[in-house]
Amino acid sequence: MAGTTHELTRRAILRGGVAGLGLMALPGWALPALAQDQQIVPFTDYPDGWKTERGPESRLFDIRTLDAFTPADQFFTTQHLGHPTIDGAAFRLQVTGLVDREAALSLDDLRGLGQIDLDAGFECSGNSARSMQGLASNGRWTGVRLQDVLRQVGVKPNAREVVFFGADKGTEEVEFRGRTYPVEQHYGRSISIAQATAPEPFLATALNGAPLTVHQGFPLRLIMPGWYGAPNVKWVANIHVQEDPYLGKYQARWYRTLRAETIGGEQMWKETAITRMRLKSVVARVTRQGDTLTAHGFVLNDGTPIRSVEVRVDNGPWTAATVAAGQNTYAWKLFSYNWSGASPGEHTIVSRATDINGGVQPTSDDLATKKTFLEDNAQHERTFMIG
Repeated sequence: MAGTTHELTRRAILRGGVAGLGLMALPGWALPALAQDQQIVPFTDYPDGWKTERGPESRLFDIRTLDAFTPADQFFTTQHLGHPTIDGAAFRLQVTGLVDREAALSLDDLRGLGQIDLDAGFECSGNSARSMQGLASNGRWTGVRLQDVLRQVGVKPNAREVVFFGADKGTEEVEFRGRTYPVEQHYGRSISIAQATAPEPFLATALNGAPLTVHQGFPLRLIMPGWYGAPNVKWVANIHVQEDPYLGKYQARWYRTLRAETIGGEQMWKETAITRMRLKSVVARVTRQGDTLTAHGFVLNDGTPIRSVEVRVDNGPWTAATVAAGQNTYAWKLFSYNWSGASPGEHTIVSRATDINGGVQPTSDDLATKKTFLEDNAQHERTFMIG
């Protein structure tokens, strides 16, 4: 890739950390502030013209400003059907379908069910080296557990799926046997009733101590901890409980992965839905202080505990990195790695994560049978320059 013209400054690092979060305190596993004699080592793998703003529908997070929480104005965003304008005071969440008592709940009604905080990070299923891993972020969400909402209305015995419809909508071409039908559709995703009544699914009203921004789904969004971004429906307007599988475009036809698997001794092609995140680690920043270099990075996955993170410099041996203690289950996991004696010139660095079940972050070669670009969790080799 062409060398980048962007340089990361001390001010940019601070803007991405405590300064960007106002009065909200960062947890103990936040990255330390740069020392006065500590320098940012420039990456050389950013393409010319790389920028975080990608138009009204998309924003990347500059991972070089990595810290515990991503400021709301830097949190990555992408969507398909625009940004609906919603009056928070007039807002009512509709809960319909196979429930005992259909409801229209205000934000105060939801808060009355008991507000809690959730630290959770996620990435777009299309995040990869192509976007410099910038379709990923981490935040502290405030809201209510979905199970408490469903308990409030009661779920009928024949309920099988819970569908979340956003307020964002647009005309979509639905294809059936060679014909297309233009219909207006809301963005929608569904989960099983077992998943919906588990403790994890979360309806968020705030991010990092402030009401959600329009880019993050004001006034209400779904957070599926440990899942990719697509199921985390923004601007949630209706929760509909039903018996039949939901087959909307963004559930059944859009967010799919095609892989080859050996089944019964024969290679078969299998389509799977985008749900839980696959294990990924990324080196986000390299600094230098005297003769010592330090790499910082993050791990994202489905919440399975991490056994180790290893780093390799210039195709040398894999060496253990330090994973910060005290990090929450669904937050991204921060790690660091120190080494000395690097010579001037360009170098490479790459990380890999292993979870407690023995799952190892794959290489690009390991993903050769994956035909769609989604769920790319391959090891991402970075290049950097020492002057």
